[in-house]
Amino acid sequence: MAQKRIYTHNEVIDTLVGVKGTAQREAYDLSIELFLVGQTIREIREKRNLTQEDLGNLIGVKKAQISRIENGKNLTIATILKVFKALDVDAKLHISDHSLALS
Repeated sequence: MAQKRIYTHNEVIDTLVGVKGTAQREAYDLSIELFLVGQTIREIREKRNLTQEDLGNLIGVKKAQISRIENGKNLTIATILKVFKALDVDAKLHISDHSLALS
């Protein structure tokens, strides 16, 4: 009987999407990160007992735009900052240049 091979998550993503450094993988990784930001916004909004319409009114957009934001679509830094300010969230932006070797 042949032995079954177990693949890691990274091996599966490398095979199906592309290895790190390729355009496809970068786009995939970015979409995941934006989705996670959107999910965080949704969780905070719900903890504050706000509807999408309530949050939209706080930042001057319609409910549909909040839905897109929470799904990781149409996210810009400016929009994220507006939402976090409206939700009274203390958030920090971390920017890193992975190509720099720091000692």
